[in-house]
Amino acid sequence: MVFSSLIFLCIFFPVIFCLHAAIPAIRVRNALLITASLFFYAFGEPVYVFLMLVSAFLNYLCAVLMEKTNPRLILTVAVIINIGMLCVFKYAGFFITTINQVFDLDITVLQIALPIGISFFTFQALSYVIDVYRGQAAVQKNFAKVLLYISFFPQLIAGPIVKYKDIAAEIDSRSTDLKGAASGMRRFICGLAKKVLISNTMAMAADQAFAQEFTSLNMLGAWIGAVSYTMQIYYDFSGYSDMAIGLGQMFGFHFKENFQYPYRSLTIKEFWRRWHISLSSWFKEYVYIPLGGSRRGKLRTGINKVTVFFLTGLWHGANWTFVVWGLFHGAFSFVEEFVPAIKKLPRVLLHIYTMLAVIVGFVMFRADTLNQAFGFIGKMFAGCDVTAASWTFAYQMMTPHFIVMLIAAVAGCGPVCSLTEKLRLILEKEENLAPKENLVQVILYTAAFLLLLWCIVRLSGGSYNPFIYFRF
Repeated sequence: MVFSSLIFLCIFFPVIFCLHAAIPAIRVRNALLITASLFFYAFGEPVYVFLMLVSAFLNYLCAVLMEKTNPRLILTVAVIINIGMLCVFKYAGFFITTINQVFDLDITVLQIALPIGISFFTFQALSYVIDVYRGQAAVQKNFAKVLLYISFFPQLIAGPIVKYKDIAAEIDSRSTDLKGAASGMRRFICGLAKKVLISNTMAMAADQAFAQEFTSLNMLGAWIGAVSYTMQIYYDFSGYSDMAIGLGQMFGFHFKENFQYPYRSLTIKEFWRRWHISLSSWFKEYVYIPLGGSRRGKLRTGINKVTVFFLTGLWHGANWTFVVWGLFHGAFSFVEEFVPAIKKLPRVLLHIYTMLAVIVGFVMFRADTLNQAFGFIGKMFAGCDVTAASWTFAYQMMTPHFIVMLIAAVAGCGPVCSLTEKLRLILEKEENLAPKENLVQVILYTAAFLLLLWCIVRLSGGSYNPFIYFRF
């Protein structure tokens, strides 16, 4: 993973970007990006690149056939194909294992490797077909354009989930300039720094905590592990989203934001408006609203929300820990729907309540089994062990580098970002701000360049570099 990251940073991306900038014809540019995207995916999944090609072609064919035959029938076929692919490649082993446990059977569990990013490109393809059926997107007769939409490498394997109607015009015609490319590069570097500098540091602490026997874990160690993973997953995924948005901008594509400082939320409902926005909006548009949304009374609204959260948890992985995590969030959303008095609590209490729910939920998300999850949560709230092993482990994790990165992680979730936003707004309102604006830009780009060098040094040093969302 470290070696491939360096290849991408130092060879693959610079070559593709320079070629793309030098080519004037949009068709040739698109052909270049398709070739690069297929090569990029094949570098990690040589076999499953054909699965992605088949998926793209079948969805392209379904959209075309909607103009010639029964649209509802074709939509049904498309849904069966896409969900069927997910069931076979992602959930077959999980379903068979569950059946064996429930009915005490011994059915052979299928050992199928999970294609990287299958949930992301499947949902993108399905959204295209549904939008065509609804008349919200025009049928694309050119398969190459559909393939580019589904396979575009910046957001292929870890999102954000992009709707075809949002970038259709840019596939046909787009332009890039030096200012836009520089801004996109800066956004990419910020995302890379989130991932390499903060997320990876938090990952080492979280992995150590979750690998411990409960006899070697006390309340302090459990909270360090839980908070570390909460920061790891945010900076990992938001960092990757920043990289995808930045790279897309450099090639002339403009993707919507995927995170809006979710750890500043005051309710679970608000958290999901800010967290993984592309997935939340996907389920809202294609599942929640078709189920009836909030139009059929509070009880039905609550049931619809819990259903969506169940599917959201299952989307993340073939394990009951993900399902319970989704239902856990659904339960809080259900309570907030029926107990509006919660929202009248002081803002400090609301923020504490929300973050407690989020952190406990992420413990379920991270754990390998439900038993581990509940045992870990028990240590968080009742782990008063005073054994030498538990205290030694807790203190060993509190290294100076970890503490600095943890402070940066907490600050980056809201306070520092808020000050940056306020500074930007002040500058925009002032008159004659060209000199000030230029100075700010120089400082920002210099900081970005230094961050890039720091990230390359960390990667070249062989530092731990896991990508959480690659497995989804």
